[in-house]
Amino acid sequence: MPKDLRIVFMGTPDFAVGVLKKMVEAGRNIVGVVTAADKPAGRGRKLMGSAVKNYAVSKGLKVLQPTNLKDKDFLNELEELQANLQVVVAFRMLPKVVWQMPELGTFNLHASLLPQYRGAAPINWAIINGEKKTGVTTFFIDEKIDTGAIIANSEVDIVDDENAETLHDKLMDVGGKLVLETLTLIEKGNVNPKKQSNNSDLKEAPKLTPENTQIDWNKPGKEIEAFIRGLSPYPVAWSVLHNNNEELKAKLYSAKYENADHNQESGKIETTKKEIKVACSDGYILVKELQLPGKRKMDSASLLNGYSFDANSKLS
Repeated sequence: MPKDLRIVFMGTPDFAVGVLKKMVEAGRNIVGVVTAADKPAGRGRKLMGSAVKNYAVSKGLKVLQPTNLKDKDFLNELEELQANLQVVVAFRMLPKVVWQMPELGTFNLHASLLPQYRGAAPINWAIINGEKKTGVTTFFIDEKIDTGAIIANSEVDIVDDENAETLHDKLMDVGGKLVLETLTLIEKGNVNPKKQSNNSDLKEAPKLTPENTQIDWNKPGKEIEAFIRGLSPYPVAWSVLHNNNEELKAKLYSAKYENADHNQESGKIETTKKEIKVACSDGYILVKELQLPGKRKMDSASLLNGYSFDANSKLS
């Protein structure tokens, strides 16, 4: 017997908006949206709503913004919505009292082909690690992070010049479609969840930090190029620029590997009038787009118009 779905959607960033939009446009019955509390942003530190909140409000959807997911008032409000299914996309870890509340369960959309790349940053790490394929997976939430039984998945190719932004947009589109397919499976009672394997070859997708986003110039050029693409345009790969007796944090948005023999120290910078090249273990990285402190993001030729590198300049 088909189920009449009453859905609560949970999510916060743009990726979640893309999925919620598809659900709204498909005419799904969304009885409530749970998202992060407003946060101060910009120079004036004005309170700003999340991307999901802004979209939900524009569509007249009921919005809940708990700071504590175990708070009794929030749990009562959630219960009063009488949802029989919850859909989670790019939200935080849910306590059991929340994910087990609806009769039909709670499922999550994850931006990888689970069990690979469990964790906070699957889009970035798939590119950084040089994968040729990734995808999206829907699964029922359980006690651990990204380990629940898989409902469905969909593959996506990673092209040679892919960066985190282009892959994000592709996965958001495919993910929205997969969520709609998953809703239909649940509605018709055709779900056959499959337990995830836990073999030793699993790659993880840990949270991105200042420590794990710094470029290692001793690595092969192909790996460095993939690292920069995988972190562009956010949170951005970075390196310390040693130049003119200064140390500056340089952010690298775009670069290309060039195979070449040289005897330069890794990280050594070479420039022409229009080009910045950085030595790595098996060639050079041609820096296409970068940003220095106090300056806007610009291409190398534009930076070289008004900025000079000394003979000993390097990145580390």
